[in-house]
Amino acid sequence: MKQTFETHSPEETQALGEQLGKTLKPGDVIALIGDLGAGKTCLTQGIARGIGIAPDEVVSSPSYILINEYNGTIPIYHIDLYRLESTAEIADLGLTEYIEGNGICIVEWAERMADALPLRCVRINIRWEDENVRHFTVQHPVS
Repeated sequence: MKQTFETHSPEETQALGEQLGKTLKPGDVIALIGDLGAGKTCLTQGIARGIGIAPDEVVSSPSYILINEYNGTIPIYHIDLYRLESTAEIADLGLTEYIEGNGICIVEWAERMADALPLRCVRINIRWEDENVRHFTVQHPVS
C-alpha cells in the first residue's frame, strides 16, 4: 500500500511523523530515503513523539555516533548511515540485533543498506521541493 503526503513546515512534518508513530508496533522498521535536508530527522522527531518519547527529550540525528536509543512506550533505535560509504562498513555495525529486535528501528539514509533492509519495512521516500515543502511517499509492506 502506498500513501502520499505533503507538508509545508517542520511542524507539519513532525505532526505527520507523530501520526505514523502512533501506528507502529515492536519490530517495525522504518526506512527513510531522501536527500540531505529533506526532513528525515524532523519526521523521526515526530515518530518518536507518537511512540511516547517525552516531549522534553531531544531527538537528534546520530550522524556522528551512528545510533541513538530512546525509551518510549517501545524502545526506538535511530540509525543514521550518512557517514558510511560501503555495505561492508554497514555490515560491521551489526545492525541485525536492532532490526530484528523488539524495538522500532528508524534508519536514515536507508538506501545505503541496499538489500539488507527487511522486506517488512515501511519505506518512506522524502522529496525536498523548497525550503518548506516536502513530499512523502510511504510504502507499507505487503502482508
